[in-house]
Amino acid sequence: MEQINRSVQMEHALLYTFLEVSPDCKFRDQLQSLQGQGGVFLLKDSYCDEEEVELQTDGNRSGHLQNGELVSDAEVNEVIRIIAAQLAEIGDQFDKEIKARAVNDLVQHFLNENLSAEEITQRMSEAVERLARAIPSDMEQEKAMLVLAMVLTKKIANTMPSLLQRVFSTTVTYINQQFHNYIVRMLRE
Repeated sequence: MEQINRSVQMEHALLYTFLEVSPDCKFRDQLQSLQGQGGVFLLKDSYCDEEEVELQTDGNRSGHLQNGELVSDAEVNEVIRIIAAQLAEIGDQFDKEIKARAVNDLVQHFLNENLSAEEITQRMSEAVERLARAIPSDMEQEKAMLVLAMVLTKKIANTMPSLLQRVFSTTVTYINQQFHNYIVRMLRE
């Protein structure tokens, strides 16, 4: 299995946990294969700058500093689990608003081997933006778009579980590019 890039560890863990806690996930067996990619529940220094991490005398990092207090990786993972569960609840509401055609169009893009990862990420971005405009929501736009991307991932994988690896990877990249700072802010709150 390929080790995930440290820069997307947080997004990887958040999306994985979102899918794991979603009640209508039809691809649980395939989802377990993503956990073996390393780092899903071990987020070492994933959302802190180097100066925010306390070094022990032996040179090992002991955890994260948040508001001047040391926060362990287990605590960070618990925060991610709580946030993912909250986002999954919102996702359940959005799920009903997403038309099958939007999902099927994305499935076709993911099946198209001629499209590069960048092109598929762009298609995902366009679909999320269209849905964000079409679905009325009183929540902040970044949160709505983040949830929509995750719900689309779930719906695509529910439609065609064999695409899970590709859609998951694309969504992690998209979330990292578009919402990384927003996620960092959520984790720090």
